[in-house]
This record gives sequence, C-alpha cells and structure tokens, in this order.
Amino acid sequence: MKKIFTFISIIFIAACCLSSCDTQTGTAPAVDRQKADTDLPWYKTTYRWAQTNFTEDDPVKADVEFWRQYWRDSKTQGVIINCGGIVAYYPSKYDLQYRAQYLGDLDFYKKVSDAAKEEGIVVVARMDINRATKDFFDAHPDWFSRRKNGEPIMSNDRYISCINSDYYKVFIPQILTEIIEKYQPVGFADNSWKGLERNTICYCNHCKTKFKAGRGLNLPEAVSWDDPVYREWIRWGYECRMENWDLFNEVTQRVGGKDCLWFGMIHADPASGSFNDLKGILSRSKMIFNDQQSRSSLGFEQNVVNGALLRLASDEQALAPESMANYISGARTFRLGTNPKEETRLWMIAGIAGGISPWFHFVGGGKNDSRRFDTPMPIFRWHADNEQYLYNRTDLSNVAVVWSQPNADFYGQDQVRERVSLPWKGFCMALSRYRIPFLPVNVQDIGKYSHRINTLILPDIAVMTDQEIDVVCDFVNKGGNIIVTGMTATLDGDGRPSGNDKLWRALGLARTGETKGAIGSVNASWEAAGAHNYLRLPKTDRHEILTGFENTDMLAFGGGLQVVNSNGGLKPLFSYIPPFPIYPPEFSWIREEEPNTYPLFAGTLPGGGRAVYFAGDIDRCYGRALLPEHGILLANAVEWASNGKLPLTLEGPGHIDCKLYGQENRLILHLINLTGSNRTGYMDEFVPVGPFTVTLDAQGIKPKSAFMTVQNKRAPMKVQNGKIAVTVDKITDFEMLVIE
Repeated sequence: MKKIFTFISIIFIAACCLSSCDTQTGTAPAVDRQKADTDLPWYKTTYRWAQTNFTEDDPVKADVEFWRQYWRDSKTQGVIINCGGIVAYYPSKYDLQYRAQYLGDLDFYKKVSDAAKEEGIVVVARMDINRATKDFFDAHPDWFSRRKNGEPIMSNDRYISCINSDYYKVFIPQILTEIIEKYQPVGFADNSWKGLERNTICYCNHCKTKFKAGRGLNLPEAVSWDDPVYREWIRWGYECRMENWDLFNEVTQRVGGKDCLWFGMIHADPASGSFNDLKGILSRSKMIFNDQQSRSSLGFEQNVVNGALLRLASDEQALAPESMANYISGARTFRLGTNPKEETRLWMIAGIAGGISPWFHFVGGGKNDSRRFDTPMPIFRWHADNEQYLYNRTDLSNVAVVWSQPNADFYGQDQVRERVSLPWKGFCMALSRYRIPFLPVNVQDIGKYSHRINTLILPDIAVMTDQEIDVVCDFVNKGGNIIVTGMTATLDGDGRPSGNDKLWRALGLARTGETKGAIGSVNASWEAAGAHNYLRLPKTDRHEILTGFENTDMLAFGGGLQVVNSNGGLKPLFSYIPPFPIYPPEFSWIREEEPNTYPLFAGTLPGGGRAVYFAGDIDRCYGRALLPEHGILLANAVEWASNGKLPLTLEGPGHIDCKLYGQENRLILHLINLTGSNRTGYMDEFVPVGPFTVTLDAQGIKPKSAFMTVQNKRAPMKVQNGKIAVTVDKITDFEMLVIE
C-alpha cells in the first residue's frame, strides 16, 4: 500500500538496480507522421478547431484576413462560423430570421466561410435555434412555449420556441436546407437546441396534444418528483429531443450528403441537469461537440474526465472537440476580457490528456485585448506536432467509475448536487489527486468494458435496472473487484425502492433501512452540530485501507451513513462517533460512541474478488470539502481493492493527474501538473515540481526509449521483469511521455 504522507524511495531504488536501456538525451525520435486517409470522412480527420463567435457588429468590423492568418499559424483544421438561427449572418430568403444588426446587404458568413475553405479548412455552420424576436412570435404565436396561464415564456426580449412545434419541425429544416444549398458546410453545430430545461413545463397546444397522444395523460400540473406524471414527462421530454436530433440529421444528410451532420452541443457532466439523453446522443454521434468551455466545481481534472466519458459512451476512437473559452468566466463573466493564460492553457492541456480535440473559442472578432491570441497558439502547435500520439489509442486504465443519467434524474431529483454530483466528484478528484487513472463508464456499458476493468466503483448509483444489477453481479462472481457506496442498486427507474437486493446479497450485506449522521445538506452553523461527527479507528489490527493514519485514533467525518449488517464476508474497519457540540469549545467533547455502527466494510468475495462498501458517504464528503483524509481513504480503498494491479505508480511531489494510453508497440503517458490549482479564483502561475519516477507495466511491448514531448528530450529509462521505470526531472504544466 502506498504511503500517502511521505514519498518513499522504493521504486527509485528498484529502478537504479534495473538493467539499463538507452538513456541518453537528445532530439526527438524520428516521427513517421500519419497522413490523413483521403477515404475517411472529415469528422474522423479534423483534430484542431477554431471558433470566433462573431458579434452583430463584426460584419463591418472584423478583419477576416487576420483570422485567416491566425488559423494558418495555429494549424487549425476546422472552423465553426456563426450562420443562422437566433442571428443570421447571411441574407436569408426567410424574412422572419433575424439578421445581425450591421449585416445590411453583406453576406458575412460566405466571406468567412470562403476564406476558411481557401485555406483547406472544413467549415461547420453555427446555429442557435431556441428563441426568436417579437415579429416572429406575432407571425407564429403557436410555435412558442407557454406557461400554464398561457403567457409566452421569454428570455430577455426573445421568445423561447417549443421543441414540439413547427418551428423545430418545419422552419429549422427549411433553414438548414437553405444553408446547405447556398454554402455547403460539412455540418452544423447548434448551441441551444434542447429548448426548455426540465424545471420548466411548456403548456402550449403542441405539447398538450403530443403528450396526451403519446402517454394518454394530461401534462403535469407542476414540477414535482413525487408526481408520476411529471416523471413520465421527463422521459417523454428526452424522447422529444432525440426525435429532433434525428430529424435534423435526416435533413442535413438528405440535402447535403451522408457526411453532412448536425451536432447539437452537449455537456459532459451527467448530473448537470441538462435536459437531453446524454448516453442516447453519444450512441448516435459520429463526432462529439462538447460545450464545456471552462472548469467548474470539479476543477481542471474535470476535463480529463470529459474526454474519456464522452468517447467511451460513444466510440472510443470518436473525435470529441470541446469549446475552450479564452474569455473570463467565473464569479463574474467578461465576454470580451482575456482569461489568465495559465487558466485556459491548463484546461486545454487537461482536455487533450482525456482525448479531447482542442477548439479555441473567442467572443467577438475585434482586437481590443490582443492578449487572448497568445494562449491557444503554442498548445495548437504542440498538438499538431504530436498528433500521431493523440489519436487511435486505447485507454489503459483498469479502474472504472460509473455514471448514470437516470440516477442523476430520478435519484438526484431536486437534490442532484448532494445526492449524485458530490459522490461522483469525490471519487474523481481523489483518484486524480492520488494518481490513479480511471475510466468514467456509463452504467449501460459495464458489460462492454468489463474485460478491461479490474476494479468497478459505483458511487451511490441508487437507480439501477435489474439487467444492470445482473451485469454487475456477473462481474463480481467472475472475480472482479468492486467498491460500492451509499444506496447503490436500491431504487427502480422511478427512484422508488426496487426490492432487488441481488447485489447486496452478492456482497454479503443486508440493509436495515436505518440511517445515521448528516444525511443531505446540513446547517453549517456552529450552533447546529448535526454534522460534527467522527470515525473511530481501531487501536490494533488495522486494515491496509487505514494506511497513513497510524498516529490518530479518530478521523473527522461530517457525513451520514446507511446502517447495514454483514454476514461475515466483509468486515467492518472502524466505527462511528455521533455528533456532539462544536460551540462553545468547552462543550466540544465526545458524549457517546457507537461501536457497533460501521461506516466502512471490506473483504474478499466467494468469486475471489475484493469488495469495499462505504456505508458512510466519504465520497460525498470529499466531493463537498476536499478534506485530505477523506481522499486518502477513497484512494487507499481503490489501491487495496485493485490488489496490486494498477497500471502505474508515480513517485514525486505535487498533484499530478495521470492518463495512460497504448498504441501498437507504444505507451503514451500524460502527466498534468495540477499543483495549487484547487484554490479559488483563477490559475495564474504554474508551480514546477519534480523529479519523478514513474513505473509502468510494459503491456507486452519491448521499449527502447522514452521521450518527453514537452521538454523535447529523452528521459532516462530502465526495464526489468516487465516493468518500465522512467525518470522525469520536472513538470511545469504538463509532460507527455512516449515510450516505444
């Protein structure tokens, strides 16, 4: 078990004793540049993307020749150009389509599109179709969303169109057809195609009629997860949006050819509350356009997760461009301001490590703040130089963290952050912090990837179908290792108790239905001590999962737990100390303990696999507060469950996120320096760290050299007994090792 608090030298010493391969430094190994196969469609060969989100005054102000040169210098291969929908940048024959204020008689879209095509760059037309002007509303009032009292639903001075109206079914297909016939873009991106979110019900006549015809029900009276009609409306809403997705693709392919595709922008966070069937969309997508422009509460490591999550739920080799903002976003957003270069750069680096294709995004075609132009350029050039290592590769992670959109909807309901996001975030951040690469796998794909999974993590995946439970039980019965938390596999598709305890019986556990501690959000006031609880560690015979806590008999908790009984297969590791006063400090002493209430169990199952059950929501607590001892418990549990089968270890200082891939006769390791990045505010300085020793399984290759593509030099490498040990002297922002 790895020692968390000190960096031991065992790996380094072992590496020094290994037989030496070529360790000299020098120039990069000869690169046999991959040449694009002309038989492949554009969506398989376009790796670097650019978007200048033009504003209404750009038709008369933007310097298109400047952008042409910028695309050329940055080795851009695809551009996304504002075209139609909420604002048209071309002279449409449809008068109701609002034109950019300064468009006049110009055809600005054609001007920019032609410049890109002359550079050999593919062009995607950008749409935004979810709202329109008062003139449009007055002409077609039945095409727009309505509140229960009949009032139109608006955003600022625009009217929100209804996804079930002829605005989507007739007008938008006409616009797509017009654009294809005039300009022949290779495809379309659509920024806001989903319509209203799930917390707003449209009561227009189209929705009333369609819901009644499809479900035999009247629309729900209100947003209420207790109402079965509302829950059915949620499922119906997903179907309606997928219907439009398929309609738009039918139109573009019929008019523009089989490779002319429509892409609605999506968001990679399954618990974001975005009203679309993420798994269903990804299953249909030949290329994935992701609109997650900057980091959120999960941190920069979110973008490593994004790339893997999107591609694994689609096709692992599918390209996944992501809009990466260069403007300031945070507590206050400044669309024309320039983000600190370190903030944007690290977000881009993390995404590339996860398999994201970079896509720089500027708002406005002007040059008021030219600092923004400096950030993408070096990353894009490095990406072009190392393109052959960044695609057509297989993720070698063997730990899987499961996600589920039905769980986010029907378990998360109106508490999705607390119930779903925090446990997911807790495991993702702990694995990143403690250098354990992982696969974010959709619950429907566990069987698909089970042959690659050593350890399966289910972070409070409460909603599971009988079939999904069967797949997990089959994995366990065949010797797979598993980590389960909270209420996993207890609820049906409506978020109600399922009565299916098959997984629990496989684990040798029985739920009592009783809970203790802080369940849900809790008042943080010192006068309200509901979450002031602790974990009592045993004085002797401590499990390996408790490595690193030798000098304490208790740990802070702050969460809640499910009370369960074990038949003896899984043993309790420690017990529970219930809450006691925080304030005043004289009252802050332990009143009682519960030695027979257990927050954590671990053991070996009959099939030979190792199992861990977190009855206490340590994953949720870490996701909420990032208390290091919680992250250590999660990481230690994964290391123990994996039973020595993790694909790599990394010794050295700092927070380094690791991502390992394989190509034929080649290993590719991304090392992203996130040291200091979990603070509030903006990243504005990199903290170089090192040296490091990374030890990897050779994965059947016979390596001759290790090359650092960022420092542009060879790295010392030694090989023995199927293990590769490589020394990296330092990492400033990132390094990518190529071992071949």
